[in-house]
Amino acid sequence: MSARVALVSLLFAAGSCLAATQPFNVRDLVALDRVSDPRLSPDGSQVAFAVRETDLEGNKGVGSIWVRALAGSAEPRRLSTRGTSSSSPRWSHDGRALYFLSSRAGSMQVWRLDFGGGEAVQVTDFPLDVTSFAPSPAGNALALSFEVYPDCKGDLACSKTRKDELGKRKESGVVREQLFIRHWDTWKDGTRAQLFVATLDARGIAGAARLVSRGIDGDVPSKPFGDNADYAWAPDGKKMVFAARIAGRTEPWSTNFDLYLASVDGSEAPLNLTLDNPATDTGPLYSPDGRTLYYRAMKRPGFEADRFQIRALDLASRSGRDIAADWDASPEGLAVSPDGRTLYTTAADLGAGSLFAIDVGSGKRSRLDNRGTVAGVTAGRDAIVYGRDDLKSTAQLYRLSPRGGEPVALTRFNAARMAGLALGDYEQFTFAGWNGETVHAYLVKPVNFSAGAKYPLAFLIHGGPQGSFGNHFHYRWNPQTYAGQGYAAVMVDFHGSTGYGQAYTDSISGDWGGKPMEDLQKGLAAALAKYSFLDGDRVCALGGSYGGYMTNWIAGKWNEPFRCLVSHSGVFDNRMMAYSTEELWFDEWEFQGKPWLKPDAYELHNPVNHVGEWSKPLLVIHGQLDFRIPVEQGIAAFTAAQGREVASQFLYFPDENHWILKPANSILWHDTVNAWLKRWFEAPADPK
Repeated sequence: MSARVALVSLLFAAGSCLAATQPFNVRDLVALDRVSDPRLSPDGSQVAFAVRETDLEGNKGVGSIWVRALAGSAEPRRLSTRGTSSSSPRWSHDGRALYFLSSRAGSMQVWRLDFGGGEAVQVTDFPLDVTSFAPSPAGNALALSFEVYPDCKGDLACSKTRKDELGKRKESGVVREQLFIRHWDTWKDGTRAQLFVATLDARGIAGAARLVSRGIDGDVPSKPFGDNADYAWAPDGKKMVFAARIAGRTEPWSTNFDLYLASVDGSEAPLNLTLDNPATDTGPLYSPDGRTLYYRAMKRPGFEADRFQIRALDLASRSGRDIAADWDASPEGLAVSPDGRTLYTTAADLGAGSLFAIDVGSGKRSRLDNRGTVAGVTAGRDAIVYGRDDLKSTAQLYRLSPRGGEPVALTRFNAARMAGLALGDYEQFTFAGWNGETVHAYLVKPVNFSAGAKYPLAFLIHGGPQGSFGNHFHYRWNPQTYAGQGYAAVMVDFHGSTGYGQAYTDSISGDWGGKPMEDLQKGLAAALAKYSFLDGDRVCALGGSYGGYMTNWIAGKWNEPFRCLVSHSGVFDNRMMAYSTEELWFDEWEFQGKPWLKPDAYELHNPVNHVGEWSKPLLVIHGQLDFRIPVEQGIAAFTAAQGREVASQFLYFPDENHWILKPANSILWHDTVNAWLKRWFEAPADPK
């Protein structure tokens, strides 16, 4: 190495060390690029994927499409035009082109970019926005979903005219005869998501769309988070399978999704393949030879956190079987190897989100990667490609050989940004929780940690409640934003969390304020005993959704150790929640019946009944468009704190739902929370 090169290398290394003294904060968080949705090309040589970039001035995320060759070390290249948002990259059957969704022409339509050269071509031009799509394996058609009025019988122009006419009405009142009247963050307008197919002509342009999900009174894909994973093409392109929940008057109480087989030419009405299962069947995936349908199924109706079982359905005989029936885990989306012998899936796994391979014949499984949280698996003959993130790294794509070996990083988005930022180190620990059972937790150290110093603690409580913070780089509840403020963070996966067996997950139902709070109490004590740098006199508890409920419960039942509390979108009154939320199956499972039939179950661990014991400073946060836990729950909690003359604030977002999504609002959320923590960490021990 020459002296000049050595000097440059030394200066670069020194500069990197100096730059890394800048603590990570929310402004860094919202500016990060988010990699997702990897898709291998048919020949397995390239991967296309999506990146969400942040437009801070426009206060929104902007999607872009990228591609990267699996071989070599070439950097990924952007395919979509800057300044326009694109998403959902999907390969053509021959790998010569990429389809994607874009609103660059004014409405959301499908576009195609040919690798032989030239500009992207608009493939669809329908009067309604395309909400999802999937190219046919035969290369001659597109599956498409639209929001339509059922009585228009699949006529898109009719639905467009109806929308326009309703938009011109002077009166605003709407009569509804059944639930849902609203869902997640949207008032129902009478439309349904429905599945269509459009044939491509010789130029590759879509013709008229014909309704495939005809006669189905339900949304395809499902709402509010369904996408093209809810339907699948048969390899020959002649049939499709889709998941749907029949609505009628039972929709708000039902988790019964069934799988329907439909001819894409519309010659046959959809056939229910899973009529015998009254719980969820979803995520259809054909075997490469088209003979078998793989999917995931629950067994208990009304329980959204039931264990998913992988099923294989022989389409000729209609006989089904479980794959890996003895596996006490709940697998997420499926991918299949080209030879049809192996399924790949992810599952919550002792605080990680691991990647697994499962032998289709024997059910034997092997863990391929558990070094963080894996998502978006796509499989080829010579490579598995997936996204993975962890508590110190944003999601990147990795390549792994099906024959084993170490994962190889394919992307390094945010590398330059993260190189100049200091993040807190983390580790997992365990302790004896409720009934002496092992409970897992994570600790994140403060940035610029120094041995011998004492640090305040942000005690984070996850939502769900059947969820997990886990080894995951989160964009709403990221412990690194607290580490960057000079605080430690602890996250306990209390009883009810996912990734520790179904019995552990089940254990919270009917006991929201019991076992979980005991785990939190013992977890805090264990952390303080294990980590001498934690300042037990400066601890604040923070949580969202169920975590917000638990914060409200703590306020009346266990407020002694805390300097302050933060309750985001938290349940304040269990009984009123059951009458005002939208997905009614959730509360009625968790509290073991309807509120007028099981009032004692709703009152057993109801925060509203213990307001008389509230004494700790409380920050309440809520969005107006949160229909899962309506804003009145937050208003009531703030009113209670004010009535008790407890130091309190209410942060209200008129344009946000259960989550705070807009970049500027995320910054305000974090700034307000951090100011609240700082205020009480620096205040006298007893704020009264």
